Amino acid sequence: MDTSEVATMLNMSTSWVYWEASKLGLRGYKLGQGRNAKVLYKRTEVFKWLEQQKIH
Repeated sequence: MDTSEVATMLNMSTSWVYWEASKLGLRGYKLGQGRNAKVLYKRTEVFKWLEQQKIH
């Protein structure tokens, strides 16, 4: 999943995902170099993180 897909799923902005993902334990995988490199997230890791956020 790219950053915009994660942001849409979480109902947050893409900048929030860039800044907060590593703090929350969502690991991004950078494709390319420099400022314009694309960051992807594993779908299973995103869903696993969401599952951990569930209120019991």
